[in-house]
Amino acid sequence: MPYRCPKRYQALPNHDTPIPPIDFLSFPVLRIFPVDPLYQAQGPVMRKLLMPFLILICLGRSLSVSAQGRTISGGAIRVNQIGFYPAQPKIAVALNKTSGSFWIINQKTGDTAWKGKLAMVGKDPYSGQKTTVADFSGLTLPGTYFLSTQDLPRSYPFVISPDAWQPLGKGVLKAYYFLRCSEQLLPRYAGKWSREEGHPDTAVYIHASAASPGRPAGSLISAPGGWYDAGDYNKYVVNSGITMSTLLAAYEDFPAYFDTLQTQIPESGNGIPDLLNEVLWNLRWMLSMQDPKDGGVYHKLTTAKFDGMEMPDADHAPRYVIMKTTAATLDFAAVMAQAARVFRHFSGKLPGLADSCLRAASTAWTWVSQHPDIRYDQSAMNERYQPQITTGAYGDQDLQDERFWAACEMWVTTRERKYEQALQAHFPQSLSVPSWNQVNMLGCYTLLRRGEKDDSVHRRFLQFAAGLLKHHHPAYHTVMGSTGHDFIWGSNAVAANEGVILIKAYLLSGDKRYLTAAAGNLDYLLGRNATGYCFVTGFGSHSPLHPHHRPSISDGIAAPIPGLLVGGPNPGQQDHQTTYPNRIPDESYTDNDQAYAANEIAINWNAPLVYLANALAALLDKK
Repeated sequence: MPYRCPKRYQALPNHDTPIPPIDFLSFPVLRIFPVDPLYQAQGPVMRKLLMPFLILICLGRSLSVSAQGRTISGGAIRVNQIGFYPAQPKIAVALNKTSGSFWIINQKTGDTAWKGKLAMVGKDPYSGQKTTVADFSGLTLPGTYFLSTQDLPRSYPFVISPDAWQPLGKGVLKAYYFLRCSEQLLPRYAGKWSREEGHPDTAVYIHASAASPGRPAGSLISAPGGWYDAGDYNKYVVNSGITMSTLLAAYEDFPAYFDTLQTQIPESGNGIPDLLNEVLWNLRWMLSMQDPKDGGVYHKLTTAKFDGMEMPDADHAPRYVIMKTTAATLDFAAVMAQAARVFRHFSGKLPGLADSCLRAASTAWTWVSQHPDIRYDQSAMNERYQPQITTGAYGDQDLQDERFWAACEMWVTTRERKYEQALQAHFPQSLSVPSWNQVNMLGCYTLLRRGEKDDSVHRRFLQFAAGLLKHHHPAYHTVMGSTGHDFIWGSNAVAANEGVILIKAYLLSGDKRYLTAAAGNLDYLLGRNATGYCFVTGFGSHSPLHPHHRPSISDGIAAPIPGLLVGGPNPGQQDHQTTYPNRIPDESYTDNDQAYAANEIAINWNAPLVYLANALAALLDKK
């Protein structure tokens, strides 16, 4: 996929990244004690005498690694830091070793639970790093473990458990609660991350670009709710589109699982699944972004420029809805048509909502037929209107994929012939991993959900999925990273969205290779990667502490808000004042709150991880 910068950011002042404290247990010799027979054979007095010498040896080894210019921040053994289901394949990757034995050690007892040989020597095509694989798939006994070799630091701990990924699945969904706009987060639900309400958005200005006869420039509308889009405090319809579709698709594909998944939010226990409770928070905001007079949809709700690094309630800058665009209106129509299908099943709890969504989708479609090519060009807009707007643009110059996606959703929901004709007219020539500006695959997901097995969509989709299955990162054995093009702004969303594709291919074909590959991409996100990071805040032993996210930076709490997927390796390094370790594609990541090109968070990145982690939990619970 070509790189498209989703936002323009003001340059932020530089500062030094804090140096973490030394953890002596991370040094190579000290971390192999559970399986080091020489050390275990010594008495307590001799052990005390040996300790200073061992520390000196380890310090020397540590310094020698740094001197080579390839300091390994995440340890030399890369493994999913959350864990595994008993029956699933389980592998870890060891760096700087081409042979030898490994041991899986029970963290509680110190006993060796598994012993094996390192095999499958690989080489990272981007860095030249040599790796070997430790396969311990045969270990099925639940427990907490770490992996050790003779001369590398032991791995971070991980669990083997019949519900290994359920806490993660809940956590990445609960993250949307922390991103809510226009609501106070109470300690009962938010814990130490509770905060005051920010941005009520009950008095939002009509920007001059959005003016219409019934809503002149400077007049006020109410558009509360929704989620803060990313590291900033604005709300964007286009990026909400792919986010909402992915979350709704998760429910459509796994309704029984999500019906019982609760995340301790204010709505929990109200008879509506918490996934859909969270979707509703953003859905109602999206409905307020449609002009009731003509059906067009405003592109975004935003301040004129990005706000400072402050808490939401400290920002009192005027907020505006910006011009209506074809892309925003098509995305809106698609989401509303899909939401109408889903919320029909909850008409008793939400009377009239499904009908309201479908009417909104229909009027949006009509507006698009009258305004087929109004594109968002922020620079051109700023030449005509005041105040100038410098926040995220989400401008897209190719709208054929949005037309296809909206037509698919409208047709599957209504079965009206005009929508079928429209989707056929805009049928994609090729498929790609979904992104906010390339949504053909979202339409395919909906067509595939009809259950027809012999149509061209089914064949083309499985061909695309099979193409993913053919190629792996040769060093880390994941679909993610098989090509350097995977490492773009938001590369972790590429990994998660590939995982969604692989899950859907498994559901269609029953081929377990797709399920294994999908789990491999989750392993990538949770630590089996070239950086050694588990990329989800608050999860794993080595996860980001400094995401580019205003509340996490400004709340005075050391730990960031949990459950947020950061962007991931990005050799583009568009945040030019930030220091990265290098430009090697799969290593180009830094845990720095200025590094918005690699360490920002975004609603459309969390959504495929919500799908992937919970889908795997739903499927592997049965294994």
